[in-house]
Amino acid sequence: MQRRTLFRQLSIVTAVAAALGFAAAAQAQTVLKFSHTDQPGGARHKAAELFGQKIEQYTQGRYKLQVYPAGQLANDPKAIEQLQLGGIDFTVSSTGSYATHLAGLNLTMLPYLVENYEQGWKLYDESKWLQGEFAKAPAKGFRFLATWEAGFRDMTTKEALASPAAAKGVKLRTFPNEMMRWTLESMGFSVQIMPLPEVYLAIQQGAVGGQENPIDTIFSNKFYEVAPNVTLTKHVYSPIPLTISEKTWQKLSAADRAAVTKAAQEAAAWSRNEIKSNDERQLAEMTAKGAKVARPALAPFRESVKPAYAKAKEKYGADVDAILADAEAVRKAIPVK
Repeated sequence: MQRRTLFRQLSIVTAVAAALGFAAAAQAQTVLKFSHTDQPGGARHKAAELFGQKIEQYTQGRYKLQVYPAGQLANDPKAIEQLQLGGIDFTVSSTGSYATHLAGLNLTMLPYLVENYEQGWKLYDESKWLQGEFAKAPAKGFRFLATWEAGFRDMTTKEALASPAAAKGVKLRTFPNEMMRWTLESMGFSVQIMPLPEVYLAIQQGAVGGQENPIDTIFSNKFYEVAPNVTLTKHVYSPIPLTISEKTWQKLSAADRAAVTKAAQEAAAWSRNEIKSNDERQLAEMTAKGAKVARPALAPFRESVKPAYAKAKEKYGADVDAILADAEAVRKAIPVK
């Protein structure tokens, strides 16, 4: 009887110790916040989830990522501001979204810099000018970790858009970026700025006649339902660099910085492959659901945006020459077949 009582006591002690150990481990885990504006079905959300899995793996469970999609925490400009304040830890957004804080990044939105994904990847990975701009970010309160993919920006409009002539008088939604505004106005559009989560309803209610975004964003937000004319203008190559709050970065150990960077780069590789391989499938699915996909001659569109280049040159001077030289180098290194 005494032995049985002792065994029970030992079992209780063991169970309590295990519970306390589990509670301590759970308490030690740090939750990091990741905000983005795409829908849960989109590629950036899947990349964020993969990023979170890898962070947990590479930090042995000491860090966990909580992903907030569809602008739950903030729209793109506000998310970047929250990075600076340390209110969130990570976000992804079009490179041009960061230009509010790093003005030179407006030039990444110059139209028709590259013609395919491979050229775009090489530009972002190897351009000395662009790496120099990214290196200025920590002083602004955030840090670039890796370039995730979103794709080339295209149009979805209520009315067909066979050429820039059809753009005249059309109110088109875009995000707040100087270079994008110059480009769209050069084409003939009237530009309307609004947060991404508001766009579907705005088109449906007639507040705008369409919007421009990469194919995956068009697909995941179902913009083709309310603006069924999908025109593949490919006017801007628009990846979505992943950034971390500098306040968060400074709290990480050297080993954890390496782990987070590794996770970011691996998620970036997945993102690039996912977007590139999904474009045609998503276009086919949109077509099956009633969208009208058009592949217009791009020469008239290229011609129409020349005034945007002139404005950029006037404002940014030698920086325009620098990014154009890097873009020309990658186009020569990877010619379109």
